[in-house]
Amino acid sequence: MAEILKRILFVNSEITPYLPESDISKIGRYLPQGIQERKREIRTFMPRYGCINERKHQLHEVIRLSGMNIIIGDVDRPLVIRVASIVSARIQVYFIDNDDYFKRKAVYADIADNFFEDNDERVIFFARGVMETVKKLRWAPDIIHCNGMFSHLVPAYLKKAYKDDPIFAGSKVVLSLYGDTPKDNFSPDFAEKARFGGLAPEDLPISEGATGINLAKSAAKYSDGIILGSNAVPQEVVDFCKEQKLPILPYNAKSLEDGSYIDEYNAFYDSLQ
Repeated sequence: MAEILKRILFVNSEITPYLPESDISKIGRYLPQGIQERKREIRTFMPRYGCINERKHQLHEVIRLSGMNIIIGDVDRPLVIRVASIVSARIQVYFIDNDDYFKRKAVYADIADNFFEDNDERVIFFARGVMETVKKLRWAPDIIHCNGMFSHLVPAYLKKAYKDDPIFAGSKVVLSLYGDTPKDNFSPDFAEKARFGGLAPEDLPISEGATGINLAKSAAKYSDGIILGSNAVPQEVVDFCKEQKLPILPYNAKSLEDGSYIDEYNAFYDSLQ
């Protein structure tokens, strides 16, 4: 009998109560709690957007984890790690922070709904920030569960840039897809900026066009299993996942409503061994 997977790393674009409720933020909040209650160890990450009230949610910097720098292009930017607790859930949330990328009081777009020009660099910074912080924690995850657009480079970095790192040697990637695929394009040199370690621009579907669809395909290409977390996932992305012959857990509105999805997801993790 295969050993039960013990450690689940959640990489989230959104978590409530730090952001308003959405399909992604509710999963980000309740899934880690449910998985922890099923006797697994968890860690959970999200970006520290400037709209998150630091005092209200009692965020504080983790000095021993901060202090690293991440280079994107020719610019070296400091990585700051903050942490807060959701007391009722008995879970901690780690926040990836940098003033240049996350101080602004919005998530993806400004007040006029203009897509931020540096969203590509923000996605890169968040993904690499998570990986470097997990290394520093010396906490080897069995499953890395990616939720939302900001997590979509994590699978590629895991399978290409960090493939020889012992912390991630046994890690499998589960990708939850939603209806958050951006309609706006990222900067055309997104794939080149994402270059790191063993990851080359041509390894990413975004090299064929810096679109939200291609970013989602980049995530799926390096994942081990797909969960359809919404009925609004673009059909082109679903078809791509099927072409990769990946295990797919279909969208189930009833289980998401009554909470039984936690057991479905829990079983899906074990099916990937």
